[in-house]
Amino acid sequence: MSVQFSVEDHVARVTIDRPERLNAIDAATESALIGIWERVERDRDIRVVVVTGAGDRAFSVGADMKDAADTRKGLDYWAAPRPGGFGGLALRDLPVPVIARVNGHALGGALEMVLGCDIVVAARHATFGCPEPRVGRLAFTGGISLLPRRVGHAHAMGLLLTGRRIDAAEAFRIGLVNQVTDLAELDGAVAAWIEDILACAPLTLRATKAMVRAGAGLDPVTAQMLRLPELVEALSSADQDEGVRAFTEKRRPRWTGT
Repeated sequence: MSVQFSVEDHVARVTIDRPERLNAIDAATESALIGIWERVERDRDIRVVVVTGAGDRAFSVGADMKDAADTRKGLDYWAAPRPGGFGGLALRDLPVPVIARVNGHALGGALEMVLGCDIVVAARHATFGCPEPRVGRLAFTGGISLLPRRVGHAHAMGLLLTGRRIDAAEAFRIGLVNQVTDLAELDGAVAAWIEDILACAPLTLRATKAMVRAGAGLDPVTAQMLRLPELVEALSSADQDEGVRAFTEKRRPRWTGT
């Protein structure tokens, strides 16, 4: 399989497993990824997702330009349906927190996938970039629309109009990455984020993601007044009562997701 998927203790782990191709994503790999994201959307037992690449050289270098099975070019490539943007993730709003474990290069479509994640933890040797213009393509499956919103116009255009790469330290400086660490400490850093996420009520996090998403572009007062199903579910949940009870009893809450 070109993608490894597992779920344990409420944590889903997704690994693009084509290290011999620097985890480049061909049509079969993208199809497998889309199937995984659809499963995550259905599985209420999953509370956090970690996505990464196999090996220590690349998260992914984006689209596999040597994919013989994909003959689409130009307008045909642009017009083809791609649920959720590149990798099925760039423009997909998964209901649970998604962590990008960036273990190396994250280029082209892979950077778009990183932009579809909520938290980005990168190894110090990782690089980020949009090389599409250098091969006559565009970062239109998530990059052009998402990058300016994440890092601001100047930083985004500096990447989109040059095809330059930046290192993890620069990515952290401009707000693309949450944490930079040595490769040997990458798993420990990701585990710490997972621990903090699992310490929170899962319905609260679902509601928070939904409200941030729905409130984008709205003024703060209007965004605060949104009455989303996820918000109503969280505020009427048993977990809300459990959280208060655990606090008063000075113990860790036992979340049920209900």
